[in-house]
Amino acid sequence: MIDLEFLERLIRSIDASSIDTIEIERGGTRIRVSKTPDRPSSTVQEARGYVAPPASQPNAQPLVPNPVPADPDVVAPSASEGAAVEEERGSDWLEITSPMVGTFYRAPSPGADPFAVVGDRISKGDTLCIIEAMKLMNELEAEIEGVVREVCVENGEPVEYGQLLFRVEPA
Repeated sequence: MIDLEFLERLIRSIDASSIDTIEIERGGTRIRVSKTPDRPSSTVQEARGYVAPPASQPNAQPLVPNPVPADPDVVAPSASEGAAVEEERGSDWLEITSPMVGTFYRAPSPGADPFAVVGDRISKGDTLCIIEAMKLMNELEAEIEGVVREVCVENGEPVEYGQLLFRVEPA
């Protein structure tokens, strides 16, 4: 049986905090409280760029990944090289973005094989990675079928809501 007073306090606490979602499991009962409407386990976007804030937060600003400091030994590609990369990438590739803030893990445990690597054929329901948020391990499952063409995040890196994780060529 769920204690309604506990649930109401939990909802008020989440509403007053910067936390978006929390999941609790007790004695076989699982409770998930989220400020944003339920969304699929992965977000597929065909266009890069702006990610709209949740409707429940009309004045919220979108989260943007922190820029990585420039490495003086790495030279940025020229405009013509950038166009070549875009052509190679393919305009029909789909982007899978992070549905939450957390830590990105490519494998179920250290030393294990990654869930998805470049060149792997994925199907709906296949686990692509794990995102750890508040000590909870959340498996990100594919909602599309295709071939993984790019893994955009390194193992153990923090990710933001809406950050690009994978590029997939649809099957």
